[in-house]
Amino acid sequence: MRPVIPYVVAALLFGIGVFGVLRRRNAILLLMAVELMLNAVNLILITASTTVRSYLEAAGTAAYTGQVFALFIIVIAAAEVGVGLAIILQLYRLRRSTAVDEVPLGEDAAPVVPR
Repeated sequence: MRPVIPYVVAALLFGIGVFGVLRRRNAILLLMAVELMLNAVNLILITASTTVRSYLEAAGTAAYTGQVFALFIIVIAAAEVGVGLAIILQLYRLRRSTAVDEVPLGEDAAPVVPR
């Protein structure tokens, strides 16, 4: 198998995800960009595992480590989305906006009373 095409697709997905993280102000779109980056990493892990497994089968051993790591990344991504959406919903209830650059950071931030 020639793994060039999956690696190029993964690089494009990761690049789009990085652009989304650096450029977007909306927190929901930011989470979607992070998910794109995680899916690109999953594609790389599975492609590398498939490529290496074809060589290992010739030697008599086979491993599914890429698929196992991809499964762990999917579980972590699901937990990240659950926690992230809960934080974004609370932010929207308090500020009526999901803009990331309006989030108060640090101890100097004044608490906002919900309307």
